[in-house]
Amino acid sequence: MNNRDNSPNILIIMSDDQGPWAMNCAGTPELLTPRLDHLAAQGIRFDNFFCASPVCSPARASFLTGRIPSQHGIHDWIKSGNIGVEDNITWCGADRPIEYLRGMTAFTDILAQNGYTCGLSGKWHLGASATPQKSHTFWSAHSLGGDSYTNYFIFDNSSQMRPQRQYVTDLFTDRAIDFLDRYGQDENPFCLSVHYTAPHAPWRQEEQPPEIWNLYNDVAFDSLPILPPHPWGGWNPSPENRRQTIQGYFTTITAMDTAIGCILDKLESLGISEDTLVIFTSDNGYNMGHHGITGKGNGTSPLNMYEESVKVPFIACCPGRIPPSVVNEGLLSHYDFMPTILDYLEMELPAGLSLPGSSFATVLRGQGNSGHQSVAVCDEYGPTRMLREHDWKYVHRYPEGPHELYCLAEDPGEQYNLVDVAAHSQILKRMRRDLEAWFDQYVQVALDGKNQPVTGKGQVDAIDPSQVESVAFV
Repeated sequence: MNNRDNSPNILIIMSDDQGPWAMNCAGTPELLTPRLDHLAAQGIRFDNFFCASPVCSPARASFLTGRIPSQHGIHDWIKSGNIGVEDNITWCGADRPIEYLRGMTAFTDILAQNGYTCGLSGKWHLGASATPQKSHTFWSAHSLGGDSYTNYFIFDNSSQMRPQRQYVTDLFTDRAIDFLDRYGQDENPFCLSVHYTAPHAPWRQEEQPPEIWNLYNDVAFDSLPILPPHPWGGWNPSPENRRQTIQGYFTTITAMDTAIGCILDKLESLGISEDTLVIFTSDNGYNMGHHGITGKGNGTSPLNMYEESVKVPFIACCPGRIPPSVVNEGLLSHYDFMPTILDYLEMELPAGLSLPGSSFATVLRGQGNSGHQSVAVCDEYGPTRMLREHDWKYVHRYPEGPHELYCLAEDPGEQYNLVDVAAHSQILKRMRRDLEAWFDQYVQVALDGKNQPVTGKGQVDAIDPSQVESVAFV
């Protein structure tokens, strides 16, 4: 084991579209996730962790930079600008690769400046996927945001896009192990980000490992709700369609869990497990019948901020450094991650960034289970914004609604919108004022999502601050 008191290795595993409920240890008994469950038992599982936006690209940009979408300008999943001109995307308008985060500091940049070797294996989806960015020297990146599990393209430490047929979860696991073989026992510490596309759709049976698929053949999935379809675009499957959809989703998660086990075993074989901080999270949440929908924030029209969309799993583990078997209930967000990881490593945030997040490194250090306890967290998805407190949630849609107010203490399922209930008018006014004040403090005016026509169908260009009206959403 390397003796680094303040410079442990960092392994960040990020899944894609994994609901906060979608682990066995999070309360879904049918779902087989033994390695994630063991990771949680060895460390801290956070029960109220939020993404910064309930869709992949803006959420990932916020995780990397600590900025909210209205500070980095990515407001929807990136439909183009990833790999340049392709026959199936030129109609969207972008005709070049776009580095959406150019000029913006990521936590990986600061780690690299402090001697860390940074590597990416998996999904990028923040533009110009052929180009290593944010101080990553190892770059094995998926060409798109999501695709077939057995027929896709990657940039494998090369600007040449290469076709692949290996099960995508296994391929990016193998690349992660390649990185560990190369850098795992170096004198310098590493930060390895393994970004799986699982459990993102499609869930075609013929593309999934049969030995895992068959584990769920006779499962009724009783822990997941069966509700009437939501009026904003709900899910109304036949019993067989429901079963196969959930079976595919669960299969990809269990396959990913197995793959994560291979990476953790590699850490053990290299003798660096106790010197590696492991973080597991997802980019955004997911509804699987919850509220009568499937999907995330763009699973409805208008866009939604339901708990299952905006909350994500989050586990932190480092034996001997992070206390085991802790469940933290604090309200925390992905925009807190950059301040936290730098604080944990005793590195300074660059001055003048005006980031909204706060460090919860005291929790990771085991100095009590409270640490940074937010009074509230906020989310945004274009012109849809949310303020979430412990007992209340307010959702505001610019310019004219519909708005939502929920008392989560009495209505955790968000079934009863109280926005027009006179008895709660003072709570509504206060939360509306607090939400506007919070965003006013951090928004960069030219990148303000409330002025963008975001529909959930994709962003196809970067925002030009001098020509905001030219931004294309579809």
